[in-house]
Amino acid sequence: MIRVLVVDDEALIRTGFTHILDAADDIEVVAAVPGGQAVPTVQQLRPDLVLLDIRMPDVDGLTILAELRRMPDPPVVAMLTTFDTDEYVATALRSGAAGFLLKDTDPEQLPHLVRTLAQGGTVLSSKVTRTVVDAYLDRGVREPRAVRLVARLSERERAVLVLMAEGLANTDIGDRMHLSTGTVKGHVSAVLNKLQVSSRVQAALIAERAGLLSPPQDGDTR
Repeated sequence: MIRVLVVDDEALIRTGFTHILDAADDIEVVAAVPGGQAVPTVQQLRPDLVLLDIRMPDVDGLTILAELRRMPDPPVVAMLTTFDTDEYVATALRSGAAGFLLKDTDPEQLPHLVRTLAQGGTVLSSKVTRTVVDAYLDRGVREPRAVRLVARLSERERAVLVLMAEGLANTDIGDRMHLSTGTVKGHVSAVLNKLQVSSRVQAALIAERAGLLSPPQDGDTR
């Protein structure tokens, strides 16, 4: 069972996400709260995944993200946004968010996206414009350096990176490449180290910038 906490200042959004996710047999929304209650609720309920509104009037979503990331054994955090040009998304990615999606995501896709995140994958809503990804890369890795970083990887590590960027969890990568989960974990650690990043979503963005991936279609997980 995947235990999810929804954090949003709008009661309608909280209710909508709760109804959609609770309808899935393997997902439980343990709470749906406004921003001011996010951190104590996480401390009390220890959810696996937090869907966190990036902009709220009572407390900034990025501030909550930073607090959650400082916790021992923090939950996976994905950012929710209304705007497809939200400049805060780039900062959230640099701060360790596992991905981002728009609040108008297709309800049929939402449980799948939650499963992807809970399994260690990444979710990058394809509706969010390229300027958001570029804003992340402009302060981090531009295309020439991304190519050089990817060139450090072995052929197998590059194959692992592509599957990571497609949103696959370690067990799925192992199945696809006929490797044990432990071996995959070792390759993932090597990839993150050689790319000089701390999260799978950052690695996915570098892979895209280096030209390893095709542009996503609507609804893709990455």
